[in-house]
Amino acid sequence: MNLIKGIVPPMVTPLTVDDQLDVESLEKLIEHLISGGVHGLFILGTTGEGPSLSYSLREELIQRVCSQVSGRIPVLVGITDSAYKEAITITEKSKEFGADAVVMAPPFYFSIDQYELIDYTNQMLDELSLPVFLYNQPALTKSEFSLEILDDLLPRPEIIGFKDSSGDLVYFHRLKKMSDSYEVPLYMGPEELLIDALVTGASGGVPGGANIFPSLYVNMFNVLRDGDLEQGLELQDKILSLSEIVYSGSEYGSSNIINGIKTALSIMDICERHVSRPLKGITKKKAKKISDFISEKAEEWV
Repeated sequence: MNLIKGIVPPMVTPLTVDDQLDVESLEKLIEHLISGGVHGLFILGTTGEGPSLSYSLREELIQRVCSQVSGRIPVLVGITDSAYKEAITITEKSKEFGADAVVMAPPFYFSIDQYELIDYTNQMLDELSLPVFLYNQPALTKSEFSLEILDDLLPRPEIIGFKDSSGDLVYFHRLKKMSDSYEVPLYMGPEELLIDALVTGASGGVPGGANIFPSLYVNMFNVLRDGDLEQGLELQDKILSLSEIVYSGSEYGSSNIINGIKTALSIMDICERHVSRPLKGITKKKAKKISDFISEKAEEWV
């Protein structure tokens, strides 16, 4: 596949109240994202609630997304799992259904050291049948791809990208220098840091807010690619205001982000608010806050 440059939303997974796939909403969401100009879709990541969904639902989602996208943009599938063989299986299904690449973070639950992580990753790369994006998400996996082991991993031809959601800009800048030397594209996870990443030459971003206003983030990528920092800063102000309202909560966590995005999309009549257990819905107070924000910005930002 061609290397992706641009905005690749970590797509939410539309669900019904009983944790089944909401097919009608999924179709609307995919077209909403593609019409907003995004450069790819990342499904079954953190924002897509991948680890908490049944394997049968994951397979159904991959099949439906790949079928509807039909090659218009690349589809990346999250395969991170605590069970090694399940990650291999979901990769095989992704290839069968027509996905372009898979995204793997360190396995979660058990604490593992760097020796175990590099051994695990090398073995996984030997077996996976699709190109791979590595995904650094230490807050949720309890393991980080250190720069030392990445110096050994990034030269592998199976790796075609790296997403960093650590929020550590020092790490990101050092990683950027290393990834450039190995010609591996680098993508920023947290959208609050998207402008920092793009200014330093990152290949793109994986911002959750692009589920809501995809063109806002695509415009950010385009103006910074063209060297217009002033306009980029104006767009970043909008992104920060979205983050402050939509992701607000007792702490900056997965539940706040996923609930916020799905609440915003429900107000826009794209998908319902339902989230998979163990996550729970948000309070009426926060829902009202998001509703007021989306109602004010929707016509301007869509």
